[in-house]
Order: sequence, then structure tokens, then C-alpha cells
Amino acid sequence: MASALKTLARWSKAPARDVSAPSSPWINMVRGLAARATTPLLPDDYLSLLNPLWSARELRGEIVDVRPETEDSATVVIRPGWGFSGDYRAGQYVGIGLRVDGRWHWRSYSLTSVPDLSEDEISITVKATPEGFLSTHLVSGVEPGTIVRLAAAKGDFALPDPPPSSLLFITAGSGITPIMAMLRSLRARGERPDIVHVHSAPSADAVIFHDELRELEREQDGYRLHLQITEEDGKVDFENLDDIVADWRERSTWACGPAPMLEQVEKTWEDQGLEDSLHMERFTIAATDKGGEGGTVTFAISDKTIEIDGATSIMQAGEEVGIQMPFGCRMGICQTCVLPLEEGNVRDFRSGQEHGAGDRIQTCISTASGNCTINV
Repeated sequence: MASALKTLARWSKAPARDVSAPSSPWINMVRGLAARATTPLLPDDYLSLLNPLWSARELRGEIVDVRPETEDSATVVIRPGWGFSGDYRAGQYVGIGLRVDGRWHWRSYSLTSVPDLSEDEISITVKATPEGFLSTHLVSGVEPGTIVRLAAAKGDFALPDPPPSSLLFITAGSGITPIMAMLRSLRARGERPDIVHVHSAPSADAVIFHDELRELEREQDGYRLHLQITEEDGKVDFENLDDIVADWRERSTWACGPAPMLEQVEKTWEDQGLEDSLHMERFTIAATDKGGEGGTVTFAISDKTIEIDGATSIMQAGEEVGIQMPFGCRMGICQTCVLPLEEGNVRDFRSGQEHGAGDRIQTCISTASGNCTINV
């Protein structure tokens, strides 16, 4: 009896090999039992015949709609399958895996749907960029009915509950996406803090959610939008922020956008000694000029190798050869991607710090510094 209880307890944490574990211990036990009952096959081999969203070892979703927002952005609506929790926080991001030309590509995108109201559907809003293969495909090349892989929602860029009574949102471009989730959630919950929202875009046509923001400005007391059209007005001068928001020093601030803008915001708040009131979400890695020289990366367990240059991350390298690499934020914050370095050396994109054999490295912000072997 004791042995059986121990087995059930173990399944509640890790159901079976190659079977991912969601948060609910009871679901894990069911998955473990199902996996063992169908050995040597896994339940996916049977479940997918009935419904492609039923999976015992990974989270999946089906794209049900792609709605254009601007010329180069779109909202992608996804119906999650078994195991995905709608109990996330507005401002968090979700991992999306999409199979294109026989290869899986993974990226993280901010959720723009409202938590608790999105058990049946979630949404991400994506801006296509010249260097963004997956973002371009999601905006212009993906069809409803496409099955994607999902990673659970993560991230610390989220409002506390209850929210501060006085808020300042600073956004630019696609940096508006996590903030829009916050605005929608506050509205859905009937919470009305005093909000000033400073948003920058090249033109009115380039403003993602333009009409919704204007509607919010008209109908919701306590929400003020300052729209900075940079082609006409230039960029926001944060040294003279008093001209836009006289009481910005008293507000809890949430900022998301391009790295140069966030650097200016960070410096302004630091100069005023207000770092504790500033919360930022970065979409890109701030790399140094100390990148590694590249080399041959060997993935020991998967028995695959690839040559990369010093601008390619270990994570990207693994995904290029078809390995499902662990990931979360893809920016060196969440630690989800950490793997052991078996041999050789790698360098951190941001600091230039070199790591050697035996170290555990963040694959999303590390590149090869000569030949190296990763234990995955």
C-alpha cells in the first residue's frame, strides 16, 4: 500500500517519460496511468486520431482566426487543448511552436486575451518584422485550423491585485500588446484606476489597437491616452516628461517597447531615484560586442551537430536541427532554458562572460565560443 501511494505521488509530479506535467497532480496521475497502459505507444498515438488537441505529453492549440490589426500586425486567436490553464495574469507571455516546412519554430508572444475569460480561446497579437521568420508567418502565412504547440503562460510583467490607484503606461510599437491585456482585464473586472498611457508609433495607421484605444479614451473615466506620432512629432523626450504627465513621479510605471526607448526610460527613472516604481518588459536581448566566435555545437543526447556563428544562440541552433529546446522568455530572464554544458566554451550575448564545461548555461542568450557540447 505504501509503495502504491509513493508511486501515485511520484506520478503527480512526473507522470511518465516524455509526458509533460501540468499544475494539477490529479491530471498528472491520469496521464501517467494512460501512458503506462498504452506502452510502448503513448496516449498521443491514439488520442490524436480522435482530436489533434488531445495530447498526453505536450500542450497544443488550434488557430481559429487571424485578424489583421495594421498592415504588418495581426491578432491570432487560438483554441487551447487539454491541459492549458486560463489562470494566467494579464501581461504574461505564452510560447508558440509552429511547424513550417517540416521544422518546428518557437517564439514567445504576449497574451492579449483576458485571463479567466479565455478558457476556450486565447489570443496573441504579432507584429511582423524583417528578421522575424515566425512573426511574419503568423501575420501573413498561417491558416485557421493549423495546430500549434503551446508552452504555459509565464512572466513577471503583470499588475498586482488589486492594481495601484495611479498608473503610467509607456509603450511603443508592438510593446503595446501586454499593456492591452492589462487594459482589457481592468475593464472586464470593473476596476478603474487613474491611467495615463503614452504610446508611440510612426503614424496613426501603424498604431496597433488604434480604434480600441480611442474608444477606451472616450468611454472610460480615468484613462488618458497621449499618442505620439513620431513621423510628425518626433520621439518622446523623457527628460521633459513633465510636459505630458506632470505627476509621473507619483505613478507606478509599466513600460514595454524597443530597447532604445526602454534604455531612456530606465535612465530617467534612475536619475530620479525611482527604480522601484518602474516595471519593464523587453522583447529583445541587449547584446554586447563581446560575442563568441561561433563553432560546432554538438547536442549529446540528440546526437546532432550544427555549425553556428557568434550571432546565433545555442537555443536557435538546437531548434534549427529539430530539437525541442526548453524555453520561456527567450531573453535570459526566466531560467527555463538552462542546460548543462558538457564540453567546450560558450559566451553570454549580453555580458560577454565565458562559461566552460560543467556550467549550466542559459541557451537563449549564449553562443558558441569554439566547439562545444550541450547535454540535451
